[in-house]
Amino acid sequence: MRKKITLLAILICTAVTSLSAKDIFVSLSTGKNKNPGTSDAPYKNLWKALEKSEVGDVIHVAEGIYPGKMKCGWFKMTKPVSIFGGYSADFSKRDPLKYRTMIQPRNEHNGKKGGALGLLHIEFEKEPMKAPKGFNIVIDGLIFDDGFASSYHAVKGKPAGFETGMWLEGPAKNIKDKFPSANRYSIYSATASRGEGDLTIKNCLFVNGSNMAVCLNWYKGKISILNNVFCNNRMISVNVSGSNSRERIDWECAYNTILFTWSRLNDLADMGFGIRNNTNCNANIHHNIIGLNVLTGFDNTKGNPKQKTTHLNDNVFFLNRESDVQMTVSPSIAKVRVDDFEDLEGTDGIESIEGNIDLKDPKVFAGRINANYLNAFLSMKYSEKTKLDPDKCNALRSVFGLPLQGTIKTTCDMYANRYPLDDALKLFGAAEGYGAQLPQ
Repeated sequence: MRKKITLLAILICTAVTSLSAKDIFVSLSTGKNKNPGTSDAPYKNLWKALEKSEVGDVIHVAEGIYPGKMKCGWFKMTKPVSIFGGYSADFSKRDPLKYRTMIQPRNEHNGKKGGALGLLHIEFEKEPMKAPKGFNIVIDGLIFDDGFASSYHAVKGKPAGFETGMWLEGPAKNIKDKFPSANRYSIYSATASRGEGDLTIKNCLFVNGSNMAVCLNWYKGKISILNNVFCNNRMISVNVSGSNSRERIDWECAYNTILFTWSRLNDLADMGFGIRNNTNCNANIHHNIIGLNVLTGFDNTKGNPKQKTTHLNDNVFFLNRESDVQMTVSPSIAKVRVDDFEDLEGTDGIESIEGNIDLKDPKVFAGRINANYLNAFLSMKYSEKTKLDPDKCNALRSVFGLPLQGTIKTTCDMYANRYPLDDALKLFGAAEGYGAQLPQ
């Protein structure tokens, strides 16, 4: 009886929440935080709207570069609400590519801490009974650009015509920068969060990410990642994992354009994945354009392949540096190009892998991919030189049969250099039927 009463209470709360949900408006140029948050009198800051919102509310955000509270550069969502960007200042029109709603923090504000691991950090209650349930979050029409918060070398790894040198991992920083790179996700959901509901991310741009662009650790519900552009992010562009060992997460990744995902470090040795599927997840990956990633387009090596499923159909792969797909085929790792995908049929966790093709017409990207960046990427070389110093320390090591110590000097032509925002936006609508289309 107690369980029935609890369930009834949850259903009543969900119904009341949906009826009381409201629209909240934010305009950096015309709003004030003391306003009521209506379309005629909007809030000025997105962080204010998030603080004032309740479960199920919809926040509409006008064009502008939103700095976060005290210019911290990030936002924290502790209640499930939706955020729609791309409005003109008066909310009379909406076009995410024209009226740009941007989260584009600056390096001089990297020192402002606050417990957020992402530019948009999603974290709900940790107690399952207190956590929100039955919600439907939509993140639509936002631009995430961490390129001006990162630190880049002044001259190293800087091809001719580039705005910056190579990306620098902290604690190193360019002498012109106040702080090292922040090394954070663009959208992140906390592993300990226990919300039960759906999340949709669509019509967004993720560019110059200093860590994974979308890193979701979801407890229960469905995830949809639709019609986004991911360009020049580190490690993984789309990474979804399930934090509930008793129930798998269903997620869809469709009509996204995913280019230039970089390795973890500038040695180009590990990571650099367009998409990764993890244990306790059922992935449906289709109609994406996945190319120019440093290691592989789709990675399926994390976790137990028998405890996840993947449908990988009707995608376009091109010029991923090491392979188009990488997955565990016991006892080794298989690295396969799109022409040989049939060899992967029946592999543990692969439910279907059909209709995937190589890029047939490179002309679709003419005038859309930054030509200078593309040329440098395709010509990129990595080298290293070792030097063994025959000093007294190594002489002593040699007497005792210990390993000798030396130095390694690495050289890489480029690494995660900042990509021009305007060119990244041109990637929407490049190819009809595949990748990110123009937002509707």
